[in-house]
Order: sequence, then structure tokens, then C-alpha cells
Amino acid sequence: MSHSLRVVFAGTPEFAAAALNAIRAAGFAIPLVLTQPDRPAGRGMKHQASPVKRDALAAGLPLIQPPSLRRSGKFPAEATAAIERLRATPHDVMVVAAYGLLLPQEVLDIAPHGCINIHASLLPRWRGAAPIHRAIEAGDTQTGITLMQMDAGLDTGAIIAESRMAIHDDDTTGTLHDRLALAGAQRIVQALAALERDGTLPATPQPDAGATYAEKISKHEAALDWRRPAIDLARQVRAFDPFPGCVATLDQTTLKIWAARPVERAHDAPPGTLLEVAPEGIVVACGDGALRLTQLQKPGGKRLPTREFLSGSSLAAGQRFALTGPQ
Repeated sequence: MSHSLRVVFAGTPEFAAAALNAIRAAGFAIPLVLTQPDRPAGRGMKHQASPVKRDALAAGLPLIQPPSLRRSGKFPAEATAAIERLRATPHDVMVVAAYGLLLPQEVLDIAPHGCINIHASLLPRWRGAAPIHRAIEAGDTQTGITLMQMDAGLDTGAIIAESRMAIHDDDTTGTLHDRLALAGAQRIVQALAALERDGTLPATPQPDAGATYAEKISKHEAALDWRRPAIDLARQVRAFDPFPGCVATLDQTTLKIWAARPVERAHDAPPGTLLEVAPEGIVVACGDGALRLTQLQKPGGKRLPTREFLSGSSLAAGQRFALTGPQ
């Protein structure tokens, strides 16, 4: 099926690539794709293309990678060139998904139908860069996708549509990301079809009440503070999988903790103390309750279930993880 609506797309990671591929598969013309410049990644820190660039090139779509779209920023010439390219590219609407660059008002005004953003939360909750991580970390039981008519604010535009989904007790950022990416891809295709059919997409102004900000995840947040409740630490472990992975230090060795669950265990041991070391899991005393670690990783090693991890370790009850933060 082909469509007359022409869609410029801007996005960078896998979440965005899912939407790009769905829009293309649905038959919409994509005269231009924007994605961030290649970044160094991996152990060799070689420059790598974004998932959106990879898929755009594979599909033969025109692509640009401006480092900025702000003429007043550090890259005025590159921003001007990109904006002029947008102006010279006939299109009807711009779709933005996890692009990672700020869009100034002059960019928002280029497309006749403006810019539609695919955001991975139920706005106004979790505006900002890391809505999936923060929803799990906070213990939210529900999240979803919001399609938003973009304005100059940070995720403050009017709401076009949303899709809701439950956050399961075993969801990690990785598993939830994949479900939300699929939902976002489906929702934007439906919205573009409606825009083509009706010529407009009704939108409801977004309330400020209940707004929260999902600050970008930083590696310094990865350390587990054993003085916190076990239930909070379990959420942190799930929220930081696959990036950056939670860490804990035992006998001056930093381990990554990839899976854990709270357990009811009465104890009077100091936080961080190993209460039990068994193939089923390593139970650690917390400020409230205890945490059973079920998947760990040594420096330079692989993620392993506890049974396999212990085959090369000599851990014993009574050892204690180092504390982090103020002592």
C-alpha cells in the first residue's frame, strides 16, 4: 500500500529504528532521515552508525547527520545546512523518536503538519531522556507510549494519542523497551494514516500536574547502596539492565549485578552482609529486608546465573559488600 503523505524522520537508537521501519513498511514516502553523528562505542571505541542510520542506508533513504540544529550553538554552519536541506525537501510532517538533539522553533515550523514525537511514557509523567529506566526504578506499575505535537518545551506539547501497558514485576529496561518500541511503531503508523485521511490530528493540551522529569542515566548511579530497602534495589537492578548495569564491590572486586529479587529475611546483620551463599542465589542484607542475587558478572567475564558464578568463586556467608555514598 502506498500513501501520499511524505514523512521526514528524525531518530537515533533502536527505539527510533522500529518506528522508521514501520513507517516505511506501511508505504509512506520518507524523503529524508536525520540521525545523530556516528559515535565511538565498544571496547575499541570505533565510530559506529546509529541503528537509524543503519536501517536508513539499508533501505536507500536520503540521510543527514548534523551535530546540531541550532544556528546559535557550537555548529552554526552545520545547523544552517541541515535546516536548509529540510526546507528544500518537500514533506508534510516530521516524526521524531529519541533523536537526542534539540529542535528549535524554526525547525518545528517547517513541516506543514509540524513535528510529532513518539515518547516512551504516559506524559506528563517522565518527560525527558530516560523515561523507561525511571519508570521501573520508581516502581511504576503502568507506562506506555504518547504521541505528542512538539513545541519548544521539553516534552510539553499537546497529546495526540497514547497506548498504555503494564510494567511486569520481572521487566527490565531492555524487555520494556522492546514492547514500547513496537507499540510506538504501531501507534505512529495509525496516526499518520489518520492524518492523511482527515488532514488533521486533534490534540489535547498536556497538563503540568503530575509532571516528572526522567533525568538521563549516569554511570555513577550504578552502585548499589545496601542501606536502602531491598525492594528499591531490586527495581534499580531491573532499571539498569542492559545499561549501565548495577555494581557492587566485594573484597575490592567490582561485580555487576544483573538480576535480583527481594526476599523476606529477618536479620540484624549490617547492610551489605552476605547472609546466604547458595546455587539458588546469594542473599545480601539490606537496610530493610534482603536481596537475593541471581545473576552476576566478574570483571572481564560473562553474565552468569549464581550457580555458575559460584563455581569459580569462594564466597561465604559473613562477607560484606562495601557501602557506597555517605557513611
